[in-house]
Amino acid sequence: MDFWKKLKGELIDIIEWPVERPDTLVWKFPRDNNEIKNGAQLIVRPGQAAVFVDQGRVADVFEPGQYKLSTDNIPILSTLKGWKYGFESPFKADVYFVATNRFTDLKWGTMNPVMIRDPEFGPVRLRAFGTYAMQVTHPSSLISEVAGAGAEFTVDGIIDQMRNIVVARFVDVLGESKIPILDLAASYDELGKFLSERIAPSIGEYGLALKNILVENISLPPAVEEALDKRSSMGIIGDLGKYTQFQTAEAIGDAAQNPGGGMGDAMGLGAGFAMASQMAATMAPGATGAATAGPIGAPPPLPHASQYHIAINGQQAGPFTVDQLRSHVAKGTMKPDSLVWKPGMAAWAPASQVAELIAVLSTPPEGSDAPPPVPPSGS
Repeated sequence: MDFWKKLKGELIDIIEWPVERPDTLVWKFPRDNNEIKNGAQLIVRPGQAAVFVDQGRVADVFEPGQYKLSTDNIPILSTLKGWKYGFESPFKADVYFVATNRFTDLKWGTMNPVMIRDPEFGPVRLRAFGTYAMQVTHPSSLISEVAGAGAEFTVDGIIDQMRNIVVARFVDVLGESKIPILDLAASYDELGKFLSERIAPSIGEYGLALKNILVENISLPPAVEEALDKRSSMGIIGDLGKYTQFQTAEAIGDAAQNPGGGMGDAMGLGAGFAMASQMAATMAPGATGAATAGPIGAPPPLPHASQYHIAINGQQAGPFTVDQLRSHVAKGTMKPDSLVWKPGMAAWAPASQVAELIAVLSTPPEGSDAPPPVPPSGS
């Protein structure tokens, strides 16, 4: 009799999960014929939960701790088939251990670009990437909805479904937020919070919760990014004419430091000057296609003639061209001390102090170039 008691004591089970793979989400305790005996010890480590299932029905869930399985502390199991005998005979049940610790640094991202309408750029395609942490909050729901009857279920078995849910909700949140593309980088935290709130109900159906979902990057297609970079570069350059002058000065300096460059370098430099001039003329305000469509080497448009105002008897007169001023000099209405002004001059100045008018002031007076009287005949 003592022998049988001793043998019965040696047959008391210890049910526990020695975690071997850190990515395991659900692990089924291996049992011959799934028999659990009276007095078996159940050990649930921190970060775990144990779920008893009988004939597809969740019987009970155990939090971390050590338990002696008996009808006194398992009222739910005692009502099921077989447990009513008070463990006098073995009972068949499935025991699943579920990892309740957080699984961190899980990746999510759009497999293909998603189309949205941006208020500044119009329809654009975006890609988004980020990370999140996942945790089991209802082990019984996870087993019923996801894990099934397999012996082991890892994070990889559900991560694709989680990514699809995250991406679908992200597109909704991004479209409803109407945040311009150029302002998205400053709104990553807000997008992550909105996304977490939207996802919670869908993920909760699987007994899961997403923690610390982060948006790490939202990017445009390479071609669009390249165009945006060019646009940013133009904004940094600013005045294209001044930038062209600077580039020309740099080229002249480089040519001066390379005297052995030869005629080829000089020709290349000349071609560069011509191209820079043409570009500057094309991009100048008010430039038209007709003005720039001519053949290379065509002369530029004639410059506008200078026009001056002059003071005559204390009154402003004009404007007059340089040729018209010659007439005033000849008639004596314009003298070296006459005040003149044209656009660009800071103030009125005597005509004798304007370089352009010095030659004009030498115009002979009217009648000075008339021929002398005809001599009498025979003289």
